[in-house]
Amino acid sequence: QGGRETNQVSDDYRYQDGNYEGYVPNDGYYHGGDEPAHEEDAQSDVTEGHDEDDEVYEGEYQGIPHPDDIKAKQKKRAPAVDDEYRDRADLMAERMEDEEQLAHQYENIIEECGHGRFQWTLFFVLGLALMADGVEVFVVGFVLPSAEKDMCLSSSNKGMLGLIVYLGMMVGAVVLGGLADKLGRKKCLIISLAINAAFAFLSSFVQGYGFFLFCRLISGLGIGGSLPIVFAYFSEFLSREKRGEHLSWLCMFWMIGGIFASAMAWSIIPHYGWGFSMGTKYHFHSWRVFVLVCSLPCIASLVALKFMPESPRFLLEIGKHDEAWMILKQVHDTNMRAKGEPERVFTVSYIKTPKQVDEFIEIQSSTGTWYQRWLVRITTTFKQVWDNVLYCLTAQYRMNTLILAVVWFTMALSYYGLIVWFPDMIRYLQEEAYESRVKIFEEEEVSHFTFNFTLENQIHRNGEYKNDKFIGMKFKEVRFEDSLFEDCYFEDVTSSETFFENCTIVSTVFYNTDLYEHKFINCRLINNTFLKQKEGCHLDFEEDNDFLIYLVSFLGSLSVLPGNIISALLMDKIGRIKMIGGSMLISAVCCFFLFFGNSESAMIGWQCLFCGASIAAWNALDVITVELYPTDKRATAFGILNGLCKFGAILGNSIFASFVGITKVVPILLASSALVGGGLLALRLPETRDQVLM
Repeated sequence: QGGRETNQVSDDYRYQDGNYEGYVPNDGYYHGGDEPAHEEDAQSDVTEGHDEDDEVYEGEYQGIPHPDDIKAKQKKRAPAVDDEYRDRADLMAERMEDEEQLAHQYENIIEECGHGRFQWTLFFVLGLALMADGVEVFVVGFVLPSAEKDMCLSSSNKGMLGLIVYLGMMVGAVVLGGLADKLGRKKCLIISLAINAAFAFLSSFVQGYGFFLFCRLISGLGIGGSLPIVFAYFSEFLSREKRGEHLSWLCMFWMIGGIFASAMAWSIIPHYGWGFSMGTKYHFHSWRVFVLVCSLPCIASLVALKFMPESPRFLLEIGKHDEAWMILKQVHDTNMRAKGEPERVFTVSYIKTPKQVDEFIEIQSSTGTWYQRWLVRITTTFKQVWDNVLYCLTAQYRMNTLILAVVWFTMALSYYGLIVWFPDMIRYLQEEAYESRVKIFEEEEVSHFTFNFTLENQIHRNGEYKNDKFIGMKFKEVRFEDSLFEDCYFEDVTSSETFFENCTIVSTVFYNTDLYEHKFINCRLINNTFLKQKEGCHLDFEEDNDFLIYLVSFLGSLSVLPGNIISALLMDKIGRIKMIGGSMLISAVCCFFLFFGNSESAMIGWQCLFCGASIAAWNALDVITVELYPTDKRATAFGILNGLCKFGAILGNSIFASFVGITKVVPILLASSALVGGGLLALRLPETRDQVLM
């Protein structure tokens, strides 16, 4: 071994300042230090017009390898043998040195490839995936008012349906983000989008609450995994000077997703007739059409992604040099042709690849059964993912990871909590205004009368109804208190938020109605008949305030456009850290002024201002998270932090919604203090706008 090391050292050379130094040929011949000048001239004359590459070795036609080829092969094999005796720490140190060299070389290669048609094509393909993520956040909130009637949801069921998507996104971000660093960006993004598209499509057809909940959970898992992959994937095709700006432009697709969902909900859900029924058990109402339409961006991105290549930076990280080179050449040629310079040649011939230190287990097809082989592969892959998770908490990255975790969490707690709290507060203000217009009827006596029209927002007290008919009518927000119904007839009656309290009902027939037992509170029922009651829950009324809720979400999504533009233009000028801190502090000030929002218009205005101010912090967080971690840990770290973000969203939704109608102080103070704390802590992060992508 000592002999091999001596020979290896003697064969090594260093390239410094354009000159080879320390190179000692080991071919058995003596080489003098200085050669006469006349010999150089003679050699130049002899070899003039002669290319050494065209020289034919005389043993070539006899199948005898050239001595130089033998030495080259021996030199390649020698380090591999030596690696068996080297410590893993030494191998990791060598790999880190290789990665640093690769980072600078890759930056130069991306600059040579230019920024053009290829990046813009990938921009729109990945933008559709990000748009699907934005749609997923809004879907459940829009369908909940209709789904609760269609599937007879209780308050607890509604709350679970609202949170289940975030739970799926949290798990998907961690798992699929980690797998993207081992299996590849493109492959894992296709898997995540396929999961989302399949289960989002399926959820529009299922009838039961449990199955619908499961479909939305798995759908959220799929789309949650796409977010960390999209930013890691796109960043690896961008040069340092373009990265901050174009990743910020990519974030605009999340806004477009919110606008798309709001517009589709507004145009589809109120049209109750846009659906069909199969018998009495299967109903496909308009809100299901909306769920179906919302899966289209994901499907479009999935199809387009099939025509895009894998990230060459990822391929170089796992040692696939030739594949990475071909993709980079494709990027270069595509951009040059678009610029009208097809004659420009891709000058890169060799790219540094880091030393591979991961243990790879090759499973022979004859070893065990198929599921045992797959179990070993899956176990090994997830062990590597777990090692990546732990690596993000090592001394080198621990402080940055903890600070980013706090910033992501505080941002999500306040943002997602408030975007749920705003519509709930607007509904509460509407309900207060609605209740203030209630009509009260005292001690009315009605007999031999036929009611065939809608009664809405009324209270009837101490009334008497004898021999009356209620046919083909609707009750909406109607209460009968301490009243008498005698010899009455109810047929084809539909009710919403309608109750009978302390009433006496005698010899009355109920035919094909939805006046169920729970709607009679402390009532005396004497000799009554209930025939053919309506089954299940029904979409009885189109809510008048649905239009305003869709409009609020639409304006909230649209309001982030100025913030997106400003953050994209200034991201590389003022830096990521100042962008995060400034945006979060301005958002905290907007939260404070919510104390003065006592009307619907004021709440809508402050919501738009808050969303517009906070989007810059989101964009800068996405950029700095991508840049702080190396390629083989990038998607894993982004997935962990984004999963923590979704956990903050779950807490924010639960906490803020519980204070609607009780007090505004707690939600506003909680959101403001979280934003201030997170914004100040973010200032301790390192600035990354001038560093290459490791």
